[in-house]
Amino acid sequence: MLSRVLLVVAAIGLIFVLYLPIWRIELDAPQYPEGLALKIHANGLKGNVDIINGLNHYIGMKTLHNEDFIEFTILPYAIIFFSVLFALAAILNRRRWLNLAFILFVAFGIIAMVDFWRWEYNYGHNLDPNAAIVVPGMAYQPPLIGFKQLLNFGAYSIPDKGGWIFIGAGVLVLLCILLEWKKSRAGKKQVSVNVIFLISASMLLNSCSSGPKPVIAGRDNCYLCKMTITDTRYAAELVTEKGKVYIFDDVFCLQSFMKSGMQGDNKVKDIYLADFSGEHTLVKAGESFLLQGGDIRGPMNGNVIAFKNKDSMKKMAERFNAVAINWEQVNK
Repeated sequence: MLSRVLLVVAAIGLIFVLYLPIWRIELDAPQYPEGLALKIHANGLKGNVDIINGLNHYIGMKTLHNEDFIEFTILPYAIIFFSVLFALAAILNRRRWLNLAFILFVAFGIIAMVDFWRWEYNYGHNLDPNAAIVVPGMAYQPPLIGFKQLLNFGAYSIPDKGGWIFIGAGVLVLLCILLEWKKSRAGKKQVSVNVIFLISASMLLNSCSSGPKPVIAGRDNCYLCKMTITDTRYAAELVTEKGKVYIFDDVFCLQSFMKSGMQGDNKVKDIYLADFSGEHTLVKAGESFLLQGGDIRGPMNGNVIAFKNKDSMKKMAERFNAVAINWEQVNK
């Protein structure tokens, strides 16, 4: 959920980039104590463009005109594309979409900076030999980023408000990548444990029996709230007499499901809760040792956790400042 929120924030942030200056080149000189600024927006140049064009004319540089840059036609659509892509990755909730969005965004950023450097190089080196001021061997290419002295002008090239938002959007997507990578590592470990449990269970049970199935983090979804289960310590399952299995991310969703009557005519055979300790295997609710209250907070704010043995329960009771309870009391 945190990754999806960050992606939405990044998508919204890119919309603001359309209306704010992305980059700025500032020129400082004694004759211009207030300084001159060239502001680069997604759709054109703004700032002291006319004054800078007048100065460029004396040293033989081409004057700047929006219609000379195809980038100002493409850039708004590119920004909108990435805003939609980030939002789509959040909605689809798939890691491959997140990875695709990040790779394309980084590639676009690199291409944009290379294109910006090429633009600066052409304007700074392709000079009119008949200009009023000609300094042999002198080029007037502004810095890609940072400071550079050009005759009596000091040139500063830095991101502007829109540029910082653009960079921030990339940082948020990178943070999502790292969060999902960390969750994936934990999920792989849990998957291995659950696969072993599944194989063992299938060998012990005959084809006519029905029982719980392992809850796999990152793959299974809660039947009630539809959220992907990322922490199997709080998981719960309901098995009907016909062998149908309903998986939940915590006891709260399980109880809400039972109260709603969504299972219809399917009578409940058994209810299982994940062992909070150890390998988080499933234990029948009536045979488990339960803790309630205190600092216990399940994924959906369920305040009950289960244990296979009493010793584990006692240790966690002190840690969570919780009280022991049985399944009948939970149902009340």
